[in-house]
Amino acid sequence: MATKIRLQRHGRKNYAFYPIVIADSRAPRDGRFIERIGSYNPNTNPATITLNFERALYWVNVGAQPTDTVRTILSQEGVLLMKHLLTGVKKGAFDEAEAQRRFEAWKTKKQASVDAQRTSMATKKELDAKQRLADEQAKNQAKAEAVAKKKAEIAAAKAEAEAAAAAEEAAAETAEEAAPAAE
Repeated sequence: MATKIRLQRHGRKNYAFYPIVIADSRAPRDGRFIERIGSYNPNTNPATITLNFERALYWVNVGAQPTDTVRTILSQEGVLLMKHLLTGVKKGAFDEAEAQRRFEAWKTKKQASVDAQRTSMATKKELDAKQRLADEQAKNQAKAEAVAKKKAEIAAAKAEAEAAAAAEEAAAETAEEAAPAAE
């Protein structure tokens, strides 16, 4: 029986998640499987991967063939590196303690890289938020200035109209006072 390590599609339309399973290569994609060893959720940022490392390593060592996507996932999680290191131990290139040391060194380097990427993403997100806030404040300031200018124009026009009305009243009063004096 040829076994494959592959993804099964679950979830709804436009929101899929994938259990990582060991299945007979002749079985349907979402059909029967031998064992579930993890899951892959691409809907989160970054994608969430849970994997039973020991079982994945076991199945890779006994000859289960991963699909391309699963091969990438196993590589990112270090399963394929550990298989490579264990092959080196079998051949006598180095001992198991050296293999573990190399794997731990790779794991810490990988974790540092992931943490740096997450930090840069968070920093970028904060900078974008600050920039949007500054842009919004500038737009609000421009709107406030435009509104204040318009209100000042309206107030000036109103004051001018009142001054003209007051001048007309004063002219009418002086005309009234001048008219009885002429009689």
